Amino acid sequence: MEKEEYAIILDYLPYGYPLEKRMLPIAQAIGIKNLTLLQLVPRRGVSLQAEEKVYIGNGKRDKIYYIAGRLLREKLTENAKIGLEDFVKNLINENEKEFVDFFNKADAVNTRLHQLELLPGFGKKHTQEILKEREKSDFKSFDDIKKRIPSLPDPRKAIEKRIMIELTEIQRNRLFVK
Repeated sequence: MEKEEYAIILDYLPYGYPLEKRMLPIAQAIGIKNLTLLQLVPRRGVSLQAEEKVYIGNGKRDKIYYIAGRLLREKLTENAKIGLEDFVKNLINENEKEFVDFFNKADAVNTRLHQLELLPGFGKKHTQEILKEREKSDFKSFDDIKKRIPSLPDPRKAIEKRIMIELTEIQRNRLFVK
């Protein structure tokens, strides 16, 4: 797995976690490439803003002193959860082609389960309709999917929900979060 180069700040706690003894400033963030939840310690005197993009790769970091480790899903603040939802929406809008390609290339997980069935609201019937339609030609956009299969739940919202589930709950099969 590639290391994260950049992260988006979800929440900044200038006095650290309220119930912990240390008053070390901490930022809750998500890595852009692998969608890794991280705890970041800012440099002395640096104040971070929600939705701010910061460099966390190797070499000189201007705003981040060090990465304190992975952020446990249980430690996500309410502000971080809201920021996470906004981040996921923007990610899907900016990378629509990649997510549409998921519908074009999704495969069986095992003999009884297909990757498409892991999307919220998608069952065996929807999966069969998608497989039949994509044999004719690849999907070009989310609108194309909706137009060709009108009975389908909103594919954009389904992917959004799936990513949120993978980030906030323990999952056996992961589709988007590495």
